[in-house]
Amino acid sequence: MSNSIYIGYYFIVEPLVPAVEILIAELGYAGFESFVETENGVTAYIQKEEWDSHILDDVQILKSDEFKINYTFDEIEQTNWNAEWEKNFQPIVVDNVCTVRAPFHNIPTTKYDIVIEPKMSFGTGHHETTHMMIEHILNNDFTNKSVLDMGCGTGVLAILAEMKGATKIDAIDIDNWCYINSLENVERNNCKHISVYEGDASLLKGKSYDVIIANINRNILLVDMSKYVSCLRENGQLFLSGFYSHDIPIIEEECSEYDLKLEESFEKNNWVSLKFIN
Repeated sequence: MSNSIYIGYYFIVEPLVPAVEILIAELGYAGFESFVETENGVTAYIQKEEWDSHILDDVQILKSDEFKINYTFDEIEQTNWNAEWEKNFQPIVVDNVCTVRAPFHNIPTTKYDIVIEPKMSFGTGHHETTHMMIEHILNNDFTNKSVLDMGCGTGVLAILAEMKGATKIDAIDIDNWCYINSLENVERNNCKHISVYEGDASLLKGKSYDVIIANINRNILLVDMSKYVSCLRENGQLFLSGFYSHDIPIIEEECSEYDLKLEESFEKNNWVSLKFIN
């Protein structure tokens, strides 16, 4: 198991709106990979190997006179992540249909109930991109479909795909901790049709899917687009997220090179999720 260490930043923000949204967006660009909004600000996490002492130099909102933002930071061993998780996490409900919660939360009455313990993995449903991807899955037919969840994080999207009727699902993440965590969450939700792999898009050689879900980041999406297209079946669906509204033109231009057509889009706090069809 990976011995990676994360750095946690604890931001106190005044006023909260719209500063927290702006701060999360800028921290995402700086390399932070998961966020938990708190009563008085936001907590942000970044892998120590991706961190340096100048990580916040280009976070412009910290230099703004409009907001008062203070912060502290420390190292977080992954074994302590459950404590952080339980302290901060509240269940989320998407469209009154799907709940994403921890085992210690009350059982909801929604149609889809996903139980996860994310440890340090990305994909609790709190981040806008995961939330919008859940919306896409809820809005589309997954019955008897083969699905790829690329950059699966906690495995939450793969789990929902199975709940929606997908019969063969591959969940892939390059991060060892995400791989281990997805295996745990797949078992926790009694999923029978999900295979979890540790690696990158090179694992896609020879594979084919009806639906591909890729919630990563703009640069990786652009680099790996040809690999996604090569394993997307005719009349397939490609769901993309992990980027901002101003990235849409470059994403759409890249997809048009492969005759993919934009069919559906969601936007939440400047984050975007797009559905393409071939």
